[in-house]
Amino acid sequence: MDTNQYLEIFLEESEEHIESLNENLLQLEKNPEDSHIIDEIFRSAHTLKGMAATMGFENMTRLTHKMEDVLQEIRSNSIKVTSNLMDVLFKCIDALSSMTGIISESGNDSYDIENLIELLGTNNTKEEVAATNIENSKSLDNNNINVYEKDIIEKAASQGYKTYSIEVVIDKNCVMKSARAFIVFNTLDNLGDIVDSTPSVEDIEDEKFDDRFTVHLISKHEKDDIKSKLISISEIKNINIEELLYSKEIKDNKRLEPANNLSSDDRIKHSKTNKSVRVDIERLDNLMNLVSELIIIKTRLEGLESNEKNPDTISTIEYLERITTNLHDAVMKVRMVPVERVFNRFPRMVRDLSRELNKKITLNMYGQDTEVDRTVIDEIGDPLVHLMRNSIDHGIETPDVRVKKGKPETGVINLKAYHEGNNVIIEVSDDGSGINFEKVKNKAYEKGMLSADEVEELSNEKLVKLLFEPGFSTSDTISDISGRGVGLDVVKNKIESLNGSIEVKTEVDKGTKFIIKLPLTLAIIQALLVMVGNEKYAFPLNSISEIVNKNKNEIHLVQGKEVVMYRGKVIPLIRLHNVLDLKLDEESDNFICVIIKKGDNLAACSVDELIGQQEIVIKPLGKYLSNVKIIAGATILGDGQVALIIDSNNLF
Repeated sequence: MDTNQYLEIFLEESEEHIESLNENLLQLEKNPEDSHIIDEIFRSAHTLKGMAATMGFENMTRLTHKMEDVLQEIRSNSIKVTSNLMDVLFKCIDALSSMTGIISESGNDSYDIENLIELLGTNNTKEEVAATNIENSKSLDNNNINVYEKDIIEKAASQGYKTYSIEVVIDKNCVMKSARAFIVFNTLDNLGDIVDSTPSVEDIEDEKFDDRFTVHLISKHEKDDIKSKLISISEIKNINIEELLYSKEIKDNKRLEPANNLSSDDRIKHSKTNKSVRVDIERLDNLMNLVSELIIIKTRLEGLESNEKNPDTISTIEYLERITTNLHDAVMKVRMVPVERVFNRFPRMVRDLSRELNKKITLNMYGQDTEVDRTVIDEIGDPLVHLMRNSIDHGIETPDVRVKKGKPETGVINLKAYHEGNNVIIEVSDDGSGINFEKVKNKAYEKGMLSADEVEELSNEKLVKLLFEPGFSTSDTISDISGRGVGLDVVKNKIESLNGSIEVKTEVDKGTKFIIKLPLTLAIIQALLVMVGNEKYAFPLNSISEIVNKNKNEIHLVQGKEVVMYRGKVIPLIRLHNVLDLKLDEESDNFICVIIKKGDNLAACSVDELIGQQEIVIKPLGKYLSNVKIIAGATILGDGQVALIIDSNNLF
């Protein structure tokens, strides 16, 4: 069988299962007795094993099979979940992740797994316990119904559903029992919702059962109807159906078991097929480009319509504008991805680094469902990793230091995302030591960035800005944890390349907060069009604070540089003619200033004329002009002319 055509699907689904394994192992470490989490981990490992075996990746199949054996022992209460076992399982997840990368590049899973296989097989990972532990038993005497199923039966009964226990007996001469069982499950799926099976679905798939299995089904169909559908399947010897009635006895018979995070409603919904479809990213990009071209044509038509003043043409173009706006919104929603996709990597990272540094850290994440354009998501991962590592290494103190300061032993890192207008805000904060300004001063002096006098005169705000200078780091030793001494300049450059900004709030022994502000999309933006000389330029609207008129008498010189007063503050004046190397015919007494902002900083840009606000499509300049820092891209206007887009961040 040619499996190449399925490789891309295999890789996508493998990454999803590996991510699920990571998340559930972290949950299992916190709740080692939660059988629901163990079942989820087993299910992911089992699915991954089957996929790898189908694709012919033997190393991945062997490793997941061995993991499955260990997980089965945990499920059957033969071994306990220990820290050593968790370390080995996390190493296995890392190995699986590395294998998917190798498969993506070379098409094979050549990876040394022998050491991991050996670790999974040794008693170092295990602590033997009694195989029959009454307290941890998943089943109850009443038809082997556990506490979770009772919740579902109660919910189903209140909504008019019936719950059946269906025993299916397969002919002993049946050659492929699992295939026959699959047909039974498929038939029952069309009749209702399957909530459990004995043996488990995984064991039935692997034919680890004799000639019979039991299924619990929630349905509105009658017993005879269900039996007639099942008995018609070939090689089914017998069907026994018993209705399970929800009663006070069942309710009172509940025992305290590990809490399940899913409500009964969620568990019923979880069994439903996910109504989604995978779409290649290139197709989305192509669709976005076509919508962008449509907006450009719409803008050009508006320019033509303003000359003709034909009522029919005006109404038609207005209708076209509504359609293109709705189409743009729809395409944008399709491209939106929750930041959860980036956030999911951090619990594991915090867990590993806190163990490595002997620190106790709790990670809280908020707003994982906040959606951002895919292009932003793809780029924001590395800066966030750097900031998280920075908080773990520099921010959070060791337990003994925290106790001396009167703090809890366990430090807290908060990762938060939320929408604010047309932007998304991501905050990384910790309750650590805060920024040591004396250390920053000493480093600035040691590196020759400032003289001793200049260092002492700097305010805390300006000292914070030094952290973002190239090559600046307060680390005494180079390590792999917080950037190998690279500093935060790479974070700043990456965020600004996304038309975003970053600011820092810090308080000694209270902690530090990094606030990242990013646009929701990088493709289509609202902009202010201006004239500078005889050329048209565009300012992104989210970088503009205000537009004011100034007189040349209001210009002052401070240390040889032009400044103007704005709302009681002295801000620099940027003459765009000089920056863009344009000729100025004659200088008038009055001029227009576009007040631009970058974090808390403001500047005034002089322009000759305001054209107005317009929705524009950003087109990249190409690699030959990538070094032109003050230009973010270009756009095609309604009259067919090209206008350059000013990168406000690089004007400061």
